[in-house]
Amino acid sequence: MLKLTNIKKTFYPGTVNEKAALRGISLTVNDGDFATIIGSNGAGKSTLFNAIAGSFFVDEGVVELDGKDITYMPEYKRALEIGRLFQDPMKGTAPHMTIEENLALAYMRVKQENALFARINNKQRKIFREKLALLDMGLEDRMKQPVGLLSGGQRQALTLLMATLVAPKILLLDEHTAALDPGTADKVIELTKNIVRENHLACLMITHNMHSALELGNRTLMMDAGRIVLDISGQEREGLTVEGLLQKFSADTGKELDNDRILLSGVE
Repeated sequence: MLKLTNIKKTFYPGTVNEKAALRGISLTVNDGDFATIIGSNGAGKSTLFNAIAGSFFVDEGVVELDGKDITYMPEYKRALEIGRLFQDPMKGTAPHMTIEENLALAYMRVKQENALFARINNKQRKIFREKLALLDMGLEDRMKQPVGLLSGGQRQALTLLMATLVAPKILLLDEHTAALDPGTADKVIELTKNIVRENHLACLMITHNMHSALELGNRTLMMDAGRIVLDISGQEREGLTVEGLLQKFSADTGKELDNDRILLSGVE
């Protein structure tokens, strides 16, 4: 479970470039929650992820993971418990290392083992092969090939597997299908849903697609100007249309959403 209490972050305070990026965010994400996050550029979505992952320390507030205060825990230590994917498929994997070595790196990092890559044992290799087979991309037969030879979709699927090889306490997905073609994006989304469900993970997923924000998972958050202005789940979310979501946004913020990328995603 992730719990944020009154999280605040201001960049360049006291200068002409001062930017209040997070303005008192409080949020609880329980195990099994799959919450989508939508909002305009600059709304604070990626900044929120950076605060959770420890890319910077917040100015005020508390970050808790499974009841443990991690507010001032460094990023490299949080990475043992937090899985994260970025929009760019080239991030998250080492291109000159093989598929097997990338998986070993992820496994050893989380397990905090110090074994060398040359000492990958048969048990680990069997685990890697079984997990790769679930991707249905034939990667289990290419374990000795460099990751740099894979397509963007294959690399993103591999990164997703690496982030969840040992189930994290929370999974952060920052538009992880935005750079993929529609067919590959759909496949990665299905993999995401299966992994989250089977491991009963707490998951936050940033998206600019309003239909995805309402259809995926069990909860939809909408951010604006560093705040969570909508948190919709249960019966309120069931049957809610894109138009209805926009109306709720307008009613809560007193303004219309003006982000073309998001609005165009709402057009069938």
